[in-house]
Amino acid sequence: MDRITKSLIIELLEKQEIVSEGDSKDLEKLVNYCILSNEYSKTFEIDVITVGEGGDTGIDGLAILVNGQLIEHKEEVDDLLERNNSLEVSYIFIQTKTSSSFSSGEINTFIFGIKDFFSESPSLVRNSDISRLAEISDYIYEKAPHFKENPTIKLYYCTTGKWVDDQNLLAVINQGKTDLEQANLFEEIFFNPYGAKEVARSFRKTKESIHTTLNFRNRVTLPSIKGISEAYIGLLPFEEFKKILLDEEDNLVSVFEDNVRDFQGTNNDVNNGIEKTLKNEDSDLFSVLNNGVTIVASSISTTGDNFTIRDYQIVNGCQTSNVLFNNRKGDYINNVNIPIKIIATDDDEIKNRITLATNNQTPIKKEQLASLTSFQRRLEQYYNSYSGNERLYYERRSKQYNSDNSVLKTRIITVPYQIKSFSAMFLNNPHTVTSFFGTIVNRLNEGKAQIFNADHKFSPYYTSAYAYYKLETCFRRKSIDPSYKKVRFHILMLFRIMFQEDRLPEFNSKKIDGYCADLLKILNDDNKALTCFNECIDVIDNAKFDKSDKQDIKLLSKTKVLIEEANNRSLASFF
Repeated sequence: MDRITKSLIIELLEKQEIVSEGDSKDLEKLVNYCILSNEYSKTFEIDVITVGEGGDTGIDGLAILVNGQLIEHKEEVDDLLERNNSLEVSYIFIQTKTSSSFSSGEINTFIFGIKDFFSESPSLVRNSDISRLAEISDYIYEKAPHFKENPTIKLYYCTTGKWVDDQNLLAVINQGKTDLEQANLFEEIFFNPYGAKEVARSFRKTKESIHTTLNFRNRVTLPSIKGISEAYIGLLPFEEFKKILLDEEDNLVSVFEDNVRDFQGTNNDVNNGIEKTLKNEDSDLFSVLNNGVTIVASSISTTGDNFTIRDYQIVNGCQTSNVLFNNRKGDYINNVNIPIKIIATDDDEIKNRITLATNNQTPIKKEQLASLTSFQRRLEQYYNSYSGNERLYYERRSKQYNSDNSVLKTRIITVPYQIKSFSAMFLNNPHTVTSFFGTIVNRLNEGKAQIFNADHKFSPYYTSAYAYYKLETCFRRKSIDPSYKKVRFHILMLFRIMFQEDRLPEFNSKKIDGYCADLLKILNDDNKALTCFNECIDVIDNAKFDKSDKQDIKLLSKTKVLIEEANNRSLASFF
């Protein structure tokens, strides 16, 4: 293995706090991280897509993306279908070899393993990860009537050598693609051979902040405004607007404030109306019928009509942008011009005011919008008040810490994992975390339990995230059997119940801060935290709770059994 690749592995292990498992496994994780980071615009855990082990059917990395989301559970597919009325699916398969050469035999094995993955009568032995993902895949194909088009499949075969378009290897690849095409399961099939050079290039891309260059000819420059370095308003042809929305692989880039609201699908009148306009011959009316899109960037560089915007977010126009994305291959889409504002500012308060003022096209309660936007920013500031071993980074914008090399990636808490850890630990809902995170929020806020309320204290949010981080650290170090990762959110719930004897205060009371401080005191001691987590696992083992049974994990009745057992075994005075 060359020196550059070795140095990339060392950096990855350090930033992800991963214990080395030898060159082969370490390289697999590097490649999996690089490839998915360039295909998927949100933060993810490497272990979620790393499947290389005995019974991996020749596959080292596997990701299933549905409507732009990385899928871990079948329930997420149902949630996304309910929200969007359709499914857009892509598969990413990765095989990695430490060899400096490309082997036709290994490529054949890789392709055969993929064909077996989609087979209705598989012949290869499958490990638990492959079996789980194949089950999800089968479930997705059961929803085929809702496909916008057949799934796309991308194959990455990686070595530490140099790819030189060898004619014999190309023949093997083309034959493999032909074999896959005969299954009639895929819209497009891509095979990407990666050598050391491609791996290094993709690793460097993972550190870049989001940016794009577009031609913005039809514009007006707004007058000087305090707190805003420059601002423009105008019309942008869809061909140019695509550069804001899509990456080089035609994937939707995560440039939305996910914490404000997610794409509502075409179940509402506004989005349905947008889609109808885009599908008609009079689609050129779009620019006068739509409120448009507002983009806030940290900087804008101009050369004539060419604008380069950096570290940008769409703060208004999530619905419009997603409907445009979903209709990007429509017959009349190139007739469309999008009303657009581009604003450059580093002032968070101004960004917040712009978000609140412009989000009024799709019906949403103003108090909910204000709570979500303001609360998220203040929660991030609360995270920033911690230092040293307690330091975590709240990522309210996807990959906002990508370009900061000082940040350990394992200490980044994304919005979805904040929601899941808080819901599990403090609302006793570990059985719901297999749902899409946006659905979890909606269900909670429709009922008595609430999340991200404006008057909530921040301590329970941070404490649940810190407990999640400490538990994940135990899994990474293999201090706890990784098979218990399936019930990690149940462990978080049990930890709070068993090791805090006080009654749970209201989330808006001062008492909640002291309640959480007691839990943090335990978590800050590695030995005590590990002992507590193991006690929680003992409860799971003794409550006839089968961690391998997918139904047990999702049942409220099983959660209640665990809660009862935990209450009977309160260990708050354990230390």
